[in-house]
Amino acid sequence: MLRAAVVGLGPIGNIHCRHYQSSPLCELAGVCDLIRERADAAAAHFGVPAFYDAREMFAALKPEMCGICTGGYEYGSDHYEPTMQALEAGCHVLGEKPISNEIEKAEEMVALAREKRLCYGINLNHRFTPLASTAREWIASGRLGELLFVNMAMWIKNPVESSPWFQLKALHPHTIDVMRYFCGDITAVQCFAMKAPGRNIYSTAHFNLEFANGAVGGLTGSYDIARGHPMERCEVAGTRGRFVLEDMFQELTLYPAGSMEKTVITNTPFGDIAEKTFDDTFRNRIHRFVEQVASGCAPEAIDASGADGLAAQRVLAAAIESVQRRCVVEVPRKGL
Repeated sequence: MLRAAVVGLGPIGNIHCRHYQSSPLCELAGVCDLIRERADAAAAHFGVPAFYDAREMFAALKPEMCGICTGGYEYGSDHYEPTMQALEAGCHVLGEKPISNEIEKAEEMVALAREKRLCYGINLNHRFTPLASTAREWIASGRLGELLFVNMAMWIKNPVESSPWFQLKALHPHTIDVMRYFCGDITAVQCFAMKAPGRNIYSTAHFNLEFANGAVGGLTGSYDIARGHPMERCEVAGTRGRFVLEDMFQELTLYPAGSMEKTVITNTPFGDIAEKTFDDTFRNRIHRFVEQVASGCAPEAIDASGADGLAAQRVLAAAIESVQRRCVVEVPRKGL
């Protein structure tokens, strides 16, 4: 039985705690937060000891794995220190997205995990649904043929005013990861962004993307639209057909080329593929990480790895540069 710990006990950290506890392969051993009230509340709820310093927790409990659920500026500035401490302590790490709001720190975390041969994953939970897996299987089995294009959109209402690039850095690790999950590496990006009325940040943006396999793509995202259904849509097309996936877990439709017949898989509370709530994507992702660590998975084979998180942030950094310079920007691949 693996022992897990969680650092950062806001709402997301408590979700991590719950799903570590529900895994048959691990147990929650302890929790940590700089805010003592948060640590104490989570400790009381989950029946584990509370810590207020991550390094002290690692020394006392010696957990095999750790969830890093801190936030900070642009949702990513506080991930670096506890991640490095966990890796130095010999813990496998599942971190929240974005991997970091600074590329250099993300590179350091990925490099240290690789050096120590530890599993390092990022909670890119939008790919961890049965419908997303089915869509990827369709691509792998050739049902779409040669890939041509991918279009994606995601929006939520987020009134927070942070850095000018908050929406790009904090929202789009998910969308970029889903597009990479289906279509592979992204080699170049051109991005346009706007500040919606009353906003001081670039709260709506559109990306034009080039993939290593020759496919092209478009991504539109916004923090300015009231949440509704679907809030996320992904369309992938090839020479033999296309699919449309809504909300990752809601509905998947395959449109074969040259045929009016289509395949529709609609998620309901019944049936083997049911994904009833978005919370289940956290369960799926966390349980998959635990499963891979427990099975002795090679660090480079981890699903939604630290390297994947870094690759997504490099695309977003290139998009920001594109907005600033009004040009196409190549995406670096160094260290991936």
